[in-house]
Order: sequence, then structure tokens, then C-alpha cells
Amino acid sequence: MPFDTQLLPRINGKSVRENGKQYYVDAQGNRFPSVTTILNATKPQEERDRLLNWKARVGTEEATRISTGASRRGTQTHKQIERFLLGENPVCPQGSVAYWESIKPILEEIDTVKLVEGSVFHYNMSYSGKVDCIASYKGIPCICEWKTADKPKGSIERLYEHPLQLTAYLGAVNECYREYDIQVNHALLVVAIPDTEAEVFWFEPEAMAEYWKQWEERLAEYWRSRKGWGW
Repeated sequence: MPFDTQLLPRINGKSVRENGKQYYVDAQGNRFPSVTTILNATKPQEERDRLLNWKARVGTEEATRISTGASRRGTQTHKQIERFLLGENPVCPQGSVAYWESIKPILEEIDTVKLVEGSVFHYNMSYSGKVDCIASYKGIPCICEWKTADKPKGSIERLYEHPLQLTAYLGAVNECYREYDIQVNHALLVVAIPDTEAEVFWFEPEAMAEYWKQWEERLAEYWRSRKGWGW
């Protein structure tokens, strides 16, 4: 059983969407852009071109269908993982069974779960997000992120901006929960794939420190572009 009775207190952040952008609002009314909003707003041109080329290749209607389906299966799989990590005995929706069967063996190596699907805020750097999980993987405390895909990524390069997302969450977790002696330096990203074992990407502290530098640059770029705009 991966559930830990010493869960960290949840920060009740409310998700708000405006003009296609996502923000989280804390109990005091502080509102910050989400990590994904910042990454989307500062996406390099080559990454934008890659997405545009894909949409042109498959067609707008098909691209929308694929994206909607991917979002739905991701949400279903995340809910299934959340229930499992909190010690419940969930029945998996049919649409995400293949992804659940792919990722479950990895989840069984997760223990000392401290937080599941929790909002986090980095007040000093003015950003927010929702972390999938804080736990231990093979005995090492880490940030965990769950993804779904139709085929293996094959390399860290094909994770695109997910490592930046991870390092941003890691920084916010250490900031939010510093009074609880939480210091997380490792990250785990798991990609569930139908009919095969999930891909596991493990990030050591040195790698996370390098991604953090990139994240700081993207964050600075975001706030430069927003200067004088208001929200």
C-alpha cells in the first residue's frame, strides 16, 4: 500500500481560465499564471512550427479530435492513479485500461506518498501549478509526473518541455513546504503506453539544476512580455 498517513497539508488553489490561459488562485486571493501557461506563452519558434506542421499534415478537424481524446484519456488515467495512490481500490474506466495496465507496475514501486494532485505556489517567482505527486520511488523522494502517449517517446529530447514543467513544480514544492523539512531534488516522469510497459525517465539533481536555469529564463521572458499589460 503506497499511502502514507503523513500527507502534506493541501493548498486549496482554485483553477481559473481566462482567454485560454490558466491561473491558480490561493485562499488569500493571490493569483498566479500556471506553469503550462508560462511555457505555452514562451514556446520557442521551432516548437510552434512543429505543432503547426502537424496540424497541417493531419488536418484541423483530426488534430482537434486527437487532442481532445488525448486530454480525456489523460484526465481519466490521472484520476485512476490518484485513487490508487490514496489507497482506494478503483475500477478503471474502459477507455484508460490500456494506460492503467502500462503504468501500474511502476506505481507499485512508489511509496511514502506525501501529496497527490496538489496545488503549489511559488510566491517569490510568481507562478503556480498542480503537481501530480510527491512520493518516493525506489526509496528516493521525488516529484512525480504521469503522462500518456500512443507510442514511446524514446528519448528525453522527445519529452520537449515536460522536464521544464517538472523543475518548475520541484521549485514550487520546496518553496511551499519548506517549513515541513521537504527538500526534493529528484524527479520521475512516467509515460503510460498501451500494450507495453510504461517508459520511465529519472532525473538526477544535476539535470534538474540545469533545467531550472532554463525555466528561470522562460519565466523572465514571460514577465517581460506581460509588462504593462495587466492580467
